Amino acid sequence: MKTQIIKIDTSTSNWDKQLDQAAEVLRSGGLVAFPTETVYGLGANALDEEAVKSIYRAKGRPSDNPLIVHIADTAAVKDLTDSIPGTAQALMDAFWPGPLTLVMPRSSLVPDIVTACLDTVAVRMPSHPIASALIKKAGVPVAAPSANSSGRPSPTLARHVIEDMMGKIDVIIDGGNAEVGVESTVLDITVDPPVILRPGGVTLEQLRHVLGNVISDQTPGISDMAGTPKSPGMKYRHYSPKATMLLIQGDPEKVAAEISKRAGLYHKEGTAVGILVTDETAGLYESSLYSYCKILSLGSRKEPKTLAANLFRCLREFDEKGVEVIMAETTDIRGIGQAVMNRLMKAAGGNIVKL
Repeated sequence: MKTQIIKIDTSTSNWDKQLDQAAEVLRSGGLVAFPTETVYGLGANALDEEAVKSIYRAKGRPSDNPLIVHIADTAAVKDLTDSIPGTAQALMDAFWPGPLTLVMPRSSLVPDIVTACLDTVAVRMPSHPIASALIKKAGVPVAAPSANSSGRPSPTLARHVIEDMMGKIDVIIDGGNAEVGVESTVLDITVDPPVILRPGGVTLEQLRHVLGNVISDQTPGISDMAGTPKSPGMKYRHYSPKATMLLIQGDPEKVAAEISKRAGLYHKEGTAVGILVTDETAGLYESSLYSYCKILSLGSRKEPKTLAANLFRCLREFDEKGVEVIMAETTDIRGIGQAVMNRLMKAAGGNIVKL
């Protein structure tokens, strides 16, 4: 398959005209990768069963992993759901458009393949101007997981999508960097109190400010659940670099010493090592370590949003450098830090050393 790349600069006039062809591809049952404020998504007409099947084929995604349906206006929710829970309106008013996905009772209009045969559907309204304009122009709800090969780090740049999807899909829209850097928060509002199935761009604290009681079902770790998950990112190993990954948790000085010791041993064995740090801890590592390890900083712990924005880019950069083992410091789980730790634990397959 020949993949067309469309580069769009939203600061130019009439930029949305460039989306006409991509919108027609979606209406016709094709696949389009596009930027959202979280990560790049791989979209198909959510009401076209054959089109949705092609998402699973392109990604190599397990068929029991449900998809999120993206919409451009709140009126579309009525077509996708049998009933709208009472909490939905307050959440839509507070966080839509934005990085919050709501799990609600599905309508018969939604094909089984979108929901993995569950009686619920996950819906969100992205805030990215390209995503919003594309969905409006297509005139259909768009089922869209992240635009990467299944299990790989999610794409935050078009070049990440090109690496995984070139020749597998019809169109890739290059809209620059995805700002949030981790996927949307998935909130199940079919239960009382509502439950976070996947932490993301909207934090537990923000949700509790609107709703009061919200439960976080995803403490940092790997879910061992059996059967079909209600949300993407719950059951399978996700966000994984090609390298083996290990998290080290504890006092920063002790963590740096442990990582340094292990890095030295790996180096003696001829193993290429990557180390994931933050701006505050980078100075704890001796300069000699920088000569034989690839060391990347996620950003400042004082600005947790930067950690989220840089995470997947750093994991992919380690892959590009041929790193075989990655050791990473853990982060605070408050705010968006919960989403960062969730992704780190998934990427490491739950492999963590607690000092």
